[in-house]
Amino acid sequence: MNHLSKCLQRTARSSIHRYNYHSRCFSAQPILNTHDDDYQNQVLVEGSARSRSAILNRPETLNALTTSMAVRLKNLYESWEDNYDIGFIVMKGKGRAFSAGSDVVTLSRLLNQGKVQACKEFFGTLYRFIYLLGTYVKPHVAIMDGITMGAGAGVSLPGSFRLVTDKTVFATPECQLGFHPDAGGSYYLSRLPGHLGEYLALTGERLNGVDMIACGLATHYILNERLAWIEDRLAKLITDDSSVINSSLEQFGDIVYPNKESVLRRMEIIDTCFGQETVEEIIEALENEASLTTHDEWYTRTLKKLKAASPLSLKVSLRSVREGRFQTLDKCLAREYRTSLKVISGQFSNDFSEGVRARLVDKDYTPKWDPPSLKDVSKDMVDSYFNPLGDFEPELELPTTVREPYI
Repeated sequence: MNHLSKCLQRTARSSIHRYNYHSRCFSAQPILNTHDDDYQNQVLVEGSARSRSAILNRPETLNALTTSMAVRLKNLYESWEDNYDIGFIVMKGKGRAFSAGSDVVTLSRLLNQGKVQACKEFFGTLYRFIYLLGTYVKPHVAIMDGITMGAGAGVSLPGSFRLVTDKTVFATPECQLGFHPDAGGSYYLSRLPGHLGEYLALTGERLNGVDMIACGLATHYILNERLAWIEDRLAKLITDDSSVINSSLEQFGDIVYPNKESVLRRMEIIDTCFGQETVEEIIEALENEASLTTHDEWYTRTLKKLKAASPLSLKVSLRSVREGRFQTLDKCLAREYRTSLKVISGQFSNDFSEGVRARLVDKDYTPKWDPPSLKDVSKDMVDSYFNPLGDFEPELELPTTVREPYI
């Protein structure tokens, strides 16, 4: 893209998006004190010659995302996109995690206090930032070193470069928490090879950095011990050219292949089982395959995870990923927002609060799901999580007229 084309895109997005979109949606934005120390400190900023780095800075919570962080990221990225002196953006996390996802413990506590509106503001703000990142004009490098789960993947995978290391751990564990893969999860999971997306969404199985490279979730791999070298190299770059950034990442990167224990070696059986039409049929197919095999712990482990997850979440998540396969990022985010609001409303179930309690608060790991089994989850119940929100609850509005989504 030449300089004139970039200038035209940035100018159009700046003038139309900033004034028309935000004035129309102002009431939906959380009102935060942007001079507050907590707001400033949860996302730190580092500046280099032609780049800026956003550093997720809640290491004590594995950089779990809050409304303040989503607001600050969105404000920073909008200002950086309009700044002609900034060529590209880097995002990384402080401590041993990139980001473990949304701060679900805080969200659950807010729900228990009756502060549903605060939860709505979180999802709306986070999803708007993810759409901004997914349509960003400038090159973006996400350094996904350490734990990268749920919404942590959501704020990194839409960017142009996704760097992983030997310390990276990726997962979408939402079904085990009574939720659903959100923050763009139905978009990127549905675009993985075969039915790997369904497998990851329903089981919450972890992938390492090598697996992420092999299945296309990541673009570059480097050993953690050499990460400082590549960060130093990026800091010295004076460019907005994606090919130059790509060459620098490749210079320090490694060529890697999944080992024999990788779940990617099981793609044939994953496609056979997780390509089934319903969750019940997926479980039946796994049980049938397991009966033909002796001493294969993978089947036992997979079935155990499915049977430990929220039955309602399993059915909602399977449908979400499959609908996402045929939708653009904006459509996925709008649908996920609808589902998230239905989840926190507790209209049919309080599985989200119960899952967070059992796995992250009390840690007794014995959630009492309601409905308690797959047979108790009706089609009408699942449909309700995808139905429009209604006249008194606005849908998620994204600036698709000025920021065209990718397929």
